[in-house]
Amino acid sequence: MKTLLIRLAVHSERMELEHLQLRASLGNAGDRDALLAHPDAIELPTEQIVKGRVFVSEWQGTIVGFAAVEPRTDGDSELDALFVDPHMQRLGIGRALVEHCAEFARRQGSVALHVIGNPHAESFYAECGFKMIGTAETRFGQGLLMRKAV
Repeated sequence: MKTLLIRLAVHSERMELEHLQLRASLGNAGDRDALLAHPDAIELPTEQIVKGRVFVSEWQGTIVGFAAVEPRTDGDSELDALFVDPHMQRLGIGRALVEHCAEFARRQGSVALHVIGNPHAESFYAECGFKMIGTAETRFGQGLLMRKAV
């Protein structure tokens, strides 16, 4: 993708990113009912943007995805969000965001990037180099604990 740009998000984009998160989340039929019952689950904390932990992907000047990275207490980093517009999925945007976040985590001193992944996305995360290390209960059911060396 020659025209894909990944950059830091700015606060004025917060609502646009939350709308993208909703569209991407509703695109997963397995999660649709739970999300419609709990619309408060769609939230991008302002603090993540202000602290420079949210990265957006732009395709020809339009935001088509975003990811957020948070530090963990063990010194590693957590991929806290990863969303791509449903019309732009399977074009390498998610993978590019994961790689950008992994490099960001490495520069922050982390040795690994962790994610609590949706079971529907297990193969995607595995293709990005994440390894399954366990499971965890989340608000919407069981999530996959995965880790990628950075």
